[in-house]
Amino acid sequence: MKLSRRALVGGAAGAAVLAGGGWAALRRRKPPGTLAGADLARGHRLAKGGFPAPTRFEETGVVIAGGGVAGLSAAWTLAEAGFDGFTLFELEDETGGNARAGRNAVSAYPLGAHYLPVANQDARALRHLLTRLGIIVGEKGGLPVYDPYQICADLEERLFHQGRWHEGLIPRNGIGAQDRADLAAFDAAVTAFAAHRGRDGRPAFTIPAAYSSRDPDLLVLDTISFGRWLDDREWHSPVLRAHLRYAMRDDYGTEPDHVSAWAGIHYFAGRRGWAADGAGDKVLTWPEGNARLARAMAARVPGRIRRGRIVHAVARDGDRMWIDSFDVAREETVRTTATAAILAMPHFVAARVAPGEVRADKAFTYAPWLVANITVDRLPTGKGAQLAWDNVSATSESLGYVVATHQGPDARTAGTVLSWYMPLSAVEPASGRRQLLERPIEDWQSIVEDDLLLMNPDLEGAIRSIDVWRWGHAMVRPTPGFIWGAAQRAAETRPPVFLAHSDLSGLSLFEEAHYHGTRAAEAAMRHLRHPFESLL
Repeated sequence: MKLSRRALVGGAAGAAVLAGGGWAALRRRKPPGTLAGADLARGHRLAKGGFPAPTRFEETGVVIAGGGVAGLSAAWTLAEAGFDGFTLFELEDETGGNARAGRNAVSAYPLGAHYLPVANQDARALRHLLTRLGIIVGEKGGLPVYDPYQICADLEERLFHQGRWHEGLIPRNGIGAQDRADLAAFDAAVTAFAAHRGRDGRPAFTIPAAYSSRDPDLLVLDTISFGRWLDDREWHSPVLRAHLRYAMRDDYGTEPDHVSAWAGIHYFAGRRGWAADGAGDKVLTWPEGNARLARAMAARVPGRIRRGRIVHAVARDGDRMWIDSFDVAREETVRTTATAAILAMPHFVAARVAPGEVRADKAFTYAPWLVANITVDRLPTGKGAQLAWDNVSATSESLGYVVATHQGPDARTAGTVLSWYMPLSAVEPASGRRQLLERPIEDWQSIVEDDLLLMNPDLEGAIRSIDVWRWGHAMVRPTPGFIWGAAQRAAETRPPVFLAHSDLSGLSLFEEAHYHGTRAAEAAMRHLRHPFESLL
């Protein structure tokens, strides 16, 4: 593939920044913008410790520590079962975890997770939630009917390849015979895996991952890298490899050589959306992304959420638990005594706050990400396929951008917000986190702006602001041996302590966080002998 000098210079500059070098591209006058992210001061205070002794005391039935999707799912599940004796503590001033959002005068926009694929038939609890939220609106021929205005509108995806936009994310023009052969062979393998059942009768790959087969012939795939698995089959097509790299970085923030083969195959073979009207392969999306779902769950239990509370110590007291949390606004520690505790936080945080209950494990590693929301005063265009919701470049280190105002009746014909994503997967996670902390906003804006204009030179002069959001620990990395090794061991705790987080699946997906939140809430109610109808 022949690249223009502009593409070569831009790509080299982006790689230099990630590798630790300076920004070499021509600097334009930077538009206004903000540099933000998860609350670093509170996170560092938790890591440092030294909180004051408790001066306020309270009691509740269940404490949920963490207000991301898993914690909110636990709260929702308790509320649905009529159990209202619980309190949720969240370190940040807003719940949602990496499913949070922002808003400006043009549109709402995601700060992290921005879509949810149509649910598998196995995901009964998730389908219950979607029904209660008015996203599943009925049934036809025994299949769920989804609200069409919440399904991603056409065009869903396009790829910038050889100077033109093409529908879909795999180039079909200008590729060789070997590319076509490898693409076909990979597609056939994925189709076979999607239809396969293990000797235990379970699907080889499904979502939630807990319902997948435990057949040793399948689990062995978790012990090798996805890159090695591809090498063993001699699938070396650069077109195929580029697409698979995009996929692994998209869902896992990790390079194919650092992802287990089980996780790599699961990305393609695990989703079998179950829906009427041929909507099974669609995704649900909103201007604010998955914050729509997180905020709806939080709205179900508004009186039970305590924001700005840093949970810093959890321990047993006989058959009960005490949970110490620092109230940021009042600058005091509160001790809450509870009959059960659900730790809905990343594993490395749970191990820090509850060392007697959760064992630290270095196998848990997390990918750093950069998200930028770019406000433009006109919609992108470009040669070839029309503007899509998801717009990706075949040669970029970024994952491209999604259009916040793409959906149905709210679609705009003028300005919009473009949500741009880049996992810092080309370097070790610790190095990526240092770069997020140390580099000024001007450097990140330069990367974002240059990358966007490589895809859409038509936006020159149209950029009004670039707001940058940093995620130091955006998602767990499904490295070889992790999903069916360390992640499974970590989930084993003794009541009345229950863990709930997507990292227990090794897959940072809404469906996994929702599953673990629901599972932990049901386990807590079972422990407390509160009646409920299981949705799992």
